[in-house]
Amino acid sequence: MGFRLATVDGRAVLINGATWHDLAAASGGSFSGDPMEAIDRHAELHDIAASTDGRDADGVVDETTFGAPVPAPRNVFAIGLNYADHAGEADMDLPENPLVFTKWTSCIVGPTDDIELRSGAADYEAELVVVIGDGGRDIPRADAWNHIGGLMCGQDISDRRLQFAAKPPHFDLGKSRDTYGPTGPVLVSTDLIDDPADLDIVCRVNGETRQSSNTTHLIFDVPTLVEYISSAITLAPGDMIFTGTPEGVGAMQGMFLAPGDVVETEIAGLGVLRNTCV
Repeated sequence: MGFRLATVDGRAVLINGATWHDLAAASGGSFSGDPMEAIDRHAELHDIAASTDGRDADGVVDETTFGAPVPAPRNVFAIGLNYADHAGEADMDLPENPLVFTKWTSCIVGPTDDIELRSGAADYEAELVVVIGDGGRDIPRADAWNHIGGLMCGQDISDRRLQFAAKPPHFDLGKSRDTYGPTGPVLVSTDLIDDPADLDIVCRVNGETRQSSNTTHLIFDVPTLVEYISSAITLAPGDMIFTGTPEGVGAMQGMFLAPGDVVETEIAGLGVLRNTCV
């Protein structure tokens, strides 16, 4: 059985239908409440998730505010210009190799947390986020999916003014302001997804669809990204890869985020982020 991992008040929980189960309690104490331990031991979560059938739940999903499923990753990698249509709208050449930058880990927040705007040039970017389950160096493309603990939705909120304040642009700083990395709502194991390489991805602002695409349009697919990054850096459990965003970002339309805007990020089978700008 697959698993859906979330956090409640900083503790790891497993989702079963409309209810959630505290991982430490459901495992009989063999796990602590630490979500990062859960990621590190993700292979064991399948059996524990199956054991929650018929167990008295610890909470109801609809009544619960979840935090970031992976709250303290060691590294957060992100990929620029990884959809041809987005490169086109930005009037940039298609990359010959993955354009890798970092989002500092302090930007990571949960699926309903506020986005704290710090300029009038904040932009949205809906992205599929890959979370490493089994780390490694020089991971071959053919084995990459076996190293992935799960998938989730992500928002690569970007302060375009800060991003392009220097030449060449510093992607990392402009995309790493506090709260500029909403993730969740749950981490979904790949065995719960019919085809993890074929997922519809949508971004809505105040109910208006701004981005709509599918991850089959990635220039560099997930296995390629895992192989490429691991050729330079040893990946560890919990490391994240924001895989890139499709066309429709606000900067190309002069439609930046403003206080009160509600940004919804939805990926088929993974759920919805709903973040309010303040």
